[in-house]
Amino acid sequence: MAGSRRERGDGSLFLRANAKGGETWIGFWRVDGRGLMRSVGPKRSKAQPGGLTQPQAEAAFRRMRDEVKHATVPRSERRTVVEVGEAMIQAKRLAGRKTSTVESIDSILRIHIKPYFGTALIAKVNREQLRSFVSELSAKKLSPKTVGNVLGVLHSIFEYALDEEWLTGENIVKRVSAPQEAASDATIRFLEPEEVEALIRAVPDDALGRVESVMYLTAAMTGMRQGELLALQWSDIDWTASRIRVRRAWVRNEITAPKSKRSSRSVPLATRVATELERLYKDSGEPKDDALVFAHPATGKPIDRSKLLKRFKAALLRAAVGQFAEIKVNGKVVRKPLTRFHDLRHTFGTRMAASGVPMRTLQEMLGHADFGTTLIYADYAPGAHEAEWVEAAFGTAVLEAGAAQGV
Repeated sequence: MAGSRRERGDGSLFLRANAKGGETWIGFWRVDGRGLMRSVGPKRSKAQPGGLTQPQAEAAFRRMRDEVKHATVPRSERRTVVEVGEAMIQAKRLAGRKTSTVESIDSILRIHIKPYFGTALIAKVNREQLRSFVSELSAKKLSPKTVGNVLGVLHSIFEYALDEEWLTGENIVKRVSAPQEAASDATIRFLEPEEVEALIRAVPDDALGRVESVMYLTAAMTGMRQGELLALQWSDIDWTASRIRVRRAWVRNEITAPKSKRSSRSVPLATRVATELERLYKDSGEPKDDALVFAHPATGKPIDRSKLLKRFKAALLRAAVGQFAEIKVNGKVVRKPLTRFHDLRHTFGTRMAASGVPMRTLQEMLGHADFGTTLIYADYAPGAHEAEWVEAAFGTAVLEAGAAQGV
């Protein structure tokens, strides 16, 4: 009798002599503590040329186990993880969820969840499998944040199955932890006011450059996100109240609602920005209210993000502002800008904090859903009397001793 070993819990496949003088592949495994033994098929030999090789017998045995496993699960629970995920995505589409959100979930399902779980029934998934899944994601060098996002989608899939009564019990995904992110450097990149001016001067003197220069200034002096700027319409500018109303964003080639409820807001319109926007309005032929402010001058549509980024980086290089890294390209050392378009938003945040704007007010200006996100700018806020407190705590004797030593 020959045997074939598999991982624990997968059963065993072995050979047994049959009445025809040949051998038959026999499979044995357990289902809910009950032992099952089934004939898989004859072994291929000269006497039985139509029989199964060992790889074929292994495949047939797997199919047999899967069929029995499906048959032992109540009909209401015979859904795979992937099937539930697809149903959940369709439900979100019908509910009118943002296209970008649905596409992001669909991408995670296809790229990460489906390859691992395959045809696995959601009712049969256990914690050990989930931990193994997390380990596999980490082994692919995915960041802790990405692994957390994947687990978040998987949690939603299990939650949806519970809501639809395709699953009973608890959502076991919540019992599995994602890897912890390493403490990140709290330093953020931003431009000084004179660097913003240098950047604007370095913008090409062409039709698109005219739009870009006003866009850069608006980003730095309002803190609006790139997607919010690309979707901005002339009707969103309240010249009388000196406000810009953020009501939409350009995400994945469509105009959609802002990132969160707090993202729908109004931001102050400084005189400098208002003046430049008015000039752009006249240069654009005084377009209709629903026309885009920062549209491509030739098409009237949002500027292509990749082209915008390329021209932004080129302007940084010409202006020699921001942060750079030196890399070798074809044996030559070249400078690569590290400053991003998003750092114009950081420029606004740091300047507002430095001018004494309260953090809660700054949160509203930036449209942060989480106050903790706004607190990255707290280090740039002026401290009220803090230096005086330190001096009072240590006393004049310490200060006089330092002065005597020339410190």
